[in-house]
Amino acid sequence: MTSTPFEFTGKDGQSLVGRLERPPGPVRATALFAHCFTCGKDIFAARRVSRRLAAMGIAVLRFDFTGLGHSDGEFANSGFSGNVEDLVAAAQALSDAGLPPGLLIGHSLGGAAVIAAASQIPSSKAVAVIGTPADPSHVTHHFAHAEDDIETNGEAPVTLGGRDFTISRSFLRDLRSATLSEHLHNLRRALLILHAPRDAIVGIENASSLFIAARHPKSFVTLDGADHLLTRAEDADYAANTIATWAERYLDMDPQDDDSETPEGITRVTEADPNGFLQDVHLGRHHLKADEPEAFGGTDLGPSPYQYLAAGLGACTAMTIRMYARRKGWDLVGVSVDVSHEKRHATDCDNCEKSAKIDTFTRHISLPGTLDSAQRDKLIEIADKCPVHRTLEAKAAIITIEVPTTDG
Repeated sequence: MTSTPFEFTGKDGQSLVGRLERPPGPVRATALFAHCFTCGKDIFAARRVSRRLAAMGIAVLRFDFTGLGHSDGEFANSGFSGNVEDLVAAAQALSDAGLPPGLLIGHSLGGAAVIAAASQIPSSKAVAVIGTPADPSHVTHHFAHAEDDIETNGEAPVTLGGRDFTISRSFLRDLRSATLSEHLHNLRRALLILHAPRDAIVGIENASSLFIAARHPKSFVTLDGADHLLTRAEDADYAANTIATWAERYLDMDPQDDDSETPEGITRVTEADPNGFLQDVHLGRHHLKADEPEAFGGTDLGPSPYQYLAAGLGACTAMTIRMYARRKGWDLVGVSVDVSHEKRHATDCDNCEKSAKIDTFTRHISLPGTLDSAQRDKLIEIADKCPVHRTLEAKAAIITIEVPTTDG
């Protein structure tokens, strides 16, 4: 994947700054991500969801709304309607770059903004919202203590999420006047609502209100155990995976694109988390994850490389035994293979140094069925004929070739 700066001009001429996450292969679709109230494009959920979607072939633009992060302008004068205008400008910039967004994604108040903006973005076909309030004015509870000062003085300083902001009277009134009911009624786009039942910031009843107000096609997915900001990697990844799978139905994403990028016989591994060890593993149309346990600096979102190696040995063993028993017509009810891996000192290896260690895989094979002892002995013998077993026992050659990239 590649992450590149993406700047464009807002409605009032201000420079808005974003990041465009591109997939490692062809762009199957394009998404526009709207962050939560006062958060910014670099909040964990925005980064994680965007990169997971990019790994699955969806280019994603996440950007800072006016007056936030690296974008120009005055936050106090933008308001909810300003966020909507920023989204429309972002969509136009993407379209001008040959990447018209078909999917709009919004987190919290950003979800309300994409619902309101959808009708002004002709290329959009699907809208996914995460932890979104049914009423944009919901966010005013963050600074309810300052509302009187804002109305009296025209503006007032408030602290939100540990940062200082100035909230203007026009900003407050813009939030109070914004409603989603008409936008939902006239959405005419597929809607996916994701919400955590125990969201302490935006209650689950908001999801119910959105769902009831919207027309079909509409879907709801619960983010059980997640918090409002999706601070756990597994929650952000689950949301991204769910959005990508759901969106395929509406975005005309060619399922063959992934196959063309990972041809038969190729296993493609792409780094998904530069700060950890999470990897995306593509094998044709199959998508897996690889990781390391948290104790080794990973996020434990997938099996480790050695676990995959052991899985390959176990799967190949079971298949080889089944194939032989089927050919013989033996009553083998099932096959179960437990594989463990460790490194042992090479005391019994004639060709190894005395202090060296060798990789040792231990298989415990269960063969339920009406089999006599001779049949069982033969099936255990056949286990050693497994192709992966033979590969591991032999000395394999590994050839490494660097592939040139455009960024050097």
